[in-house]
Amino acid sequence: MKHQTDIAIAQAKKLLHIREIAAKINVKEDDLEMYGKYKAKLPLHLIDETKVKENNLVLVTALTPTPAGEGKTTVSIGLTEGLNKIGKQATVVLREPSLGPVFGIKGGAAGGGYSQVVPMEDINLHFTGDFNAIEKANNLLSALIDNNLQSKTNNLNIDPRTILWKRVIDMNDRALRDVTIGLGGTANGIPRQDGFNITPASEVMAILCMASDLENLKERLGNIFIGFTFDKKPVFARDLKAENAMAILLKDAIKPNLVQTLEENPAIIHGGPFANIAQGTNTIIATKMGLSLSNYVVTEAGFGADLGAEKFLNIKSQFADLNPKCVVLVATIRALRHHGGALKDAYDTADLVKVKKGFANLEKHIENIRKFNIEPVVAINFFISDSEEEVNFLIESCAKLGVKAVLSKGWANGGEGTSDLAKAVVEVVETKATQYKPLYNWQSPIKDKIEIIAKEIYGADKVVYDNKALLNLKRIDRLGFNDFAVCMAKTQKSFSDNDKLIGRPKNFVITVREIEIAAGAQFVIPILGKMMRMPGLPSKPASENMFIDKNGVISGLS
Repeated sequence: MKHQTDIAIAQAKKLLHIREIAAKINVKEDDLEMYGKYKAKLPLHLIDETKVKENNLVLVTALTPTPAGEGKTTVSIGLTEGLNKIGKQATVVLREPSLGPVFGIKGGAAGGGYSQVVPMEDINLHFTGDFNAIEKANNLLSALIDNNLQSKTNNLNIDPRTILWKRVIDMNDRALRDVTIGLGGTANGIPRQDGFNITPASEVMAILCMASDLENLKERLGNIFIGFTFDKKPVFARDLKAENAMAILLKDAIKPNLVQTLEENPAIIHGGPFANIAQGTNTIIATKMGLSLSNYVVTEAGFGADLGAEKFLNIKSQFADLNPKCVVLVATIRALRHHGGALKDAYDTADLVKVKKGFANLEKHIENIRKFNIEPVVAINFFISDSEEEVNFLIESCAKLGVKAVLSKGWANGGEGTSDLAKAVVEVVETKATQYKPLYNWQSPIKDKIEIIAKEIYGADKVVYDNKALLNLKRIDRLGFNDFAVCMAKTQKSFSDNDKLIGRPKNFVITVREIEIAAGAQFVIPILGKMMRMPGLPSKPASENMFIDKNGVISGLS
């Protein structure tokens, strides 16, 4: 029912032409590269580093979520509407949805109710083709690698057993995690083991999100580490002369996308890595574009603050010299019930005892945000199943920690329902004079950085490394990549690497199974526990509830 409501609201809204939205942030029509009436690309020359430093960046994250999520995107959009409602010029900057979750669990990722970005169907589907370009650039490199193995005149002597680069597809498809390619005779290539990641986990996606401009993008693409030759020499994408062709495929994808909210405020959407298997934030370019054009920018980072926010603050902000001035922690009563031990069928049943027990999860996230020298505001994303007693407990418990908790009713009321939240955020931004500090220095050894995250953010007692991870650490050292950032791949369901440990687990150990290298993005990816970089579909995927009629009107996509 909620999904149908979201769609009805979005479809009933008469959208402004995108040139009118652009005018609100002083972007001339001649600067827009239009994709129809309601979508446009923004040129990179609009980025102004002076304004980036002057304007106000607000990060939206969450407590450890239930599988359905706690509404970070809805709150981000609603907060933007609320800020504009109280007289602040604000733009929301979001990630692009992946088709994997759209057809798998979520059914869409453009907000909900009266806090949506539109055109919702376009944003959730092919949008402006960015994901397609990323996928094609990634798979072009795969094709060049296999072509080089086959070549007799231009062979780099790559050892197929060492190739780390995988193909990608933007779909949840567990059958593609491990595949054998090159079968069917010599004309079809050299047989070898390969696999697929989902497109948001591609290093090309990570590179797009970390790049500062087209030249930097090209350099980073050339730095992609592929594997080794038979005589143990490292091979990079530049050795295959791949970077220019890959950059050509991405020449439009590097430009951020401008759309609008239901209340006709600007929204920039660009990049879409997952926070459990990648860095989980939109592009540096998009964030800086927003800060160049608006006094306030509201952005979000995926899953709980132990994943998306940690990476936003330790990787993106540190590299791009950003200064987030407030962090909004989205909490729901239903998630607190979950962390207090409620089963799924009781998430919407009032239970103060479980809410009290589950508060420990939010308390840990509050502690973590303060470790970055940033003051949080808690946004209580309101559901009709929330009891007054539970809400009051949450507000009072946060107050005891010196944190303001504010009801957010953006789904039901748009900007009117988030004005109080907006005022609380402005109070932090304008009175705290925040200068955020990262938790680690990139120059520290990889193991030290992993241990800092595991112990300080997750609360682990210690970190252990499987043999493969230990070998990976030796490889990283040999290649000279110790000064890279660390981008953990971990379950989003727990602070630990065991998704069964809900709440605020203690006395646990983090296990690093292996460590992947993303040399172009300048980070390594420790894979914890049983984490996979190609998700599977649930037993009843969201796609089963979708319908398109003879006039092309879509239902069930939200």
